[in-house]
Amino acid sequence: MADTGGTSAAETALERLTCFTLGRPAEAFPEPVMAAAALAFLDTLGIVIAAGPMEAGIIARETACLLYGAGPGAIPARMLFDGRRVSLAGAAFAAATQTDNLDGHDGYNPTKGHIGVVAMPALAALAEGMPELSGPAALAALITCYEVAGRAAIALHATVSDYHTSGAWNALGVAAMAARLRGMTARELREALGIAEYHGPRSQMMREIATPTMLHDGSGWGVLVGLTAAVMAERGFTGAPAITVEAPEVAEYWADLGAFWQMQHQYVKPYPICRWAHAAIDATRALVLAEDLHPEGIAAVEVATFHNAAQLFPGMPDTTSKAQYSLPFAVAAMAVYRRIGVEQISGVGLSDPDVAAFLPKISVREEPRHEARFPTGRWADVTITLTDGRVLRSGDTHARGGPEAPTTRDEVIAKFMDFAAPVVGQVRAGAIRDAALALMAPESRFADLAHHLYAPAGA
Repeated sequence: MADTGGTSAAETALERLTCFTLGRPAEAFPEPVMAAAALAFLDTLGIVIAAGPMEAGIIARETACLLYGAGPGAIPARMLFDGRRVSLAGAAFAAATQTDNLDGHDGYNPTKGHIGVVAMPALAALAEGMPELSGPAALAALITCYEVAGRAAIALHATVSDYHTSGAWNALGVAAMAARLRGMTARELREALGIAEYHGPRSQMMREIATPTMLHDGSGWGVLVGLTAAVMAERGFTGAPAITVEAPEVAEYWADLGAFWQMQHQYVKPYPICRWAHAAIDATRALVLAEDLHPEGIAAVEVATFHNAAQLFPGMPDTTSKAQYSLPFAVAAMAVYRRIGVEQISGVGLSDPDVAAFLPKISVREEPRHEARFPTGRWADVTITLTDGRVLRSGDTHARGGPEAPTTRDEVIAKFMDFAAPVVGQVRAGAIRDAALALMAPESRFADLAHHLYAPAGA
C-alpha cells in the first residue's frame, strides 16, 4: 500500500501506521518538518554531550559494557562520545539513560513526556550499520519515531488510569524507526510494535517525582525494549497486537498521522529542569529582569501552578536528580543567578549558600485555572513581595520553548553550544552543529555527522 501523504477513512490505524513507516519516502516529508527534526536532533545532542561527565551517564555506559556487549555475530554500535563498541541496543540504552538524567531534552505537551531522548540515540546506533544512509533518510526515520511515539503516548494516557513514564510508549516509536531503517516487512513491524508495547516499562512517573533518583523517565529502558523488539520480530518472534495502535477505542489518535506533524510541536527546554517547573521559572525570570531585582530585595515569592508541578521536590536538593525535579530550588536559582545551567544543578551548586538562603522565601500552591489547562499547557503565575512592601505580579505565564511561546532557531543553536562546548570544546561543538543542520541537504550523509560523535569528550 503506497503512502501519498494522506489517509483514507477506510484505513485502520495499523494500516495507516504501516504506510507511513514503511512506505513514505524521505522526499515526501515536508521541508519545514525536516528542518524541525534537524534542529531537534541537534538540541538532544547537546544534552547527551553535557550529560556525559555526570554520574548517571558514566554508570549507564559501564553497564552497557558489562551487560550489553557485542560478541561474535552481534549487531554492534559505538557509544556516543565514548567510542567503545557494545550492542546496538546497549549503545542506545547508554545514551538515552545519560540524556534522561540531564533534564534538558525536548518534549511534547500532550504526551506528558519525551521522544527525542530515545529518537536521537536510536538513530545514531542504527546508522552505525548504514554507512551510506543519507541525511534526509535519517531525518525521515527520526520523524517516524516522533510521530509514532507521540500518538502511542496519547493513546496510552487515554486508556489507562496510571501515569506512566515515557519509556512505556517511546519504545513503539523506536521499533517503528528500526523497522523503517532495517527494511522490515509490514508483518514484522506489527509484531515489533506488539513486543515493544508489551515489554515497555510502565513505570509510574509520580513515584519518581515523589522520590527523585536516576530512574527519571524510563527512556533508557524504552529504547532498549524498542530495538530489542525490532530485532526479535525480524527473527520471527511474535507479539501483536499493540493495543495502543489496534484497539478500536484508540483509532482517533492515529487518524491524523501524516497530516498533522507532531514533530513541529515539540517544546525545547531553556533549562535542564523538569518542564513542569518552567512556567514558574519563566514568570520569576521576567519579573527579575524587568525590575532588575536582586535577592536581598525580595521578601517572598508565591508560585501558583498546576497540581503536578506543585508536587515537585520542595526542599534544598542534595542530588542532581532532586534538583531537576524541584520547582522551589529552580525558582531560587533563577532569582539568585538569573540563569539555570548544569552548574546550578550539580556539584557545588547543590550546596550553594545563596540559593539555600533564598529557598525559604518561596511558597507553592495549586491553582485550579492552571490545573484545568494541563497537560495541553504548562501555566503558572508568580507574586513577588519586595522588602520595601511593593508587590509584583507576573500574570499567567506559559513555559517558553513550545508552540505557545516558541524558541527561535538561533536560540536552540545557542543552547546547543552552551551545553556542548564546555565538554567537547568550541571547535568540535561547531563541527557537530554544522553537520547536524546540514542533514537536510539531499547529498548529505549521516556519516558526515557521525564522524564527530564517537571520540571521547576529551579527545
